[in-house]
Amino acid sequence: MAEKLLLVRHGQIDANRGGRWHGSTDSPLTWRGRRQAKRTARTLMQRGYTFEALYVSPLGRCRQTAAPAAKLYGMEAQVHDELREWDIGEWEDLPFSFLAREYDFMNHVRRDPEFAPPGGESLLTVASRLVPALTNIDKAHEGTVLVVSHGACMSVALAHLLDRDIRLWPHYLFDNCGLTELVIRPQPHVNFFNRTEHL
Repeated sequence: MAEKLLLVRHGQIDANRGGRWHGSTDSPLTWRGRRQAKRTARTLMQRGYTFEALYVSPLGRCRQTAAPAAKLYGMEAQVHDELREWDIGEWEDLPFSFLAREYDFMNHVRRDPEFAPPGGESLLTVASRLVPALTNIDKAHEGTVLVVSHGACMSVALAHLLDRDIRLWPHYLFDNCGLTELVIRPQPHVNFFNRTEHL
């Protein structure tokens, strides 16, 4: 099993600035997001991290975020499809305020984890792919592994692993390029959560 998984949320994109749910929608980093990614990579090196592997979501914003670390460490980022963000189907790219006002989205998914927006994924579906993905990555390695993914889906995974209750996912919100050290076995815990002082 891996010593630990270092979880990193991707850098800033336009949708983050505009308060919109981007989910499975692909989009590039902003200038600030690219700078966040470079600062994150430098910080990891300065803090003495070594990585056995680097896994990344297939979406462009995560691959862009991982690129500076991959270059600095001389590693190849392995694209892992199950690390992609929570897809909310026809509601993609809508403002959070609209999702709350028109659909009561956050409360709805907490009340019913099997509820899925039209053409999208339920909270339960996200957990059922993210948790096994992280667990299998953990099983495949002995050293520290860097994982670059997305805020909502990683929040769901942490709620399951730490609390055994995916409805608590809003308790684990990640900032852009926030760093979290996750230990999965023998007992899931985090050494630290969402550190952003490097930014």
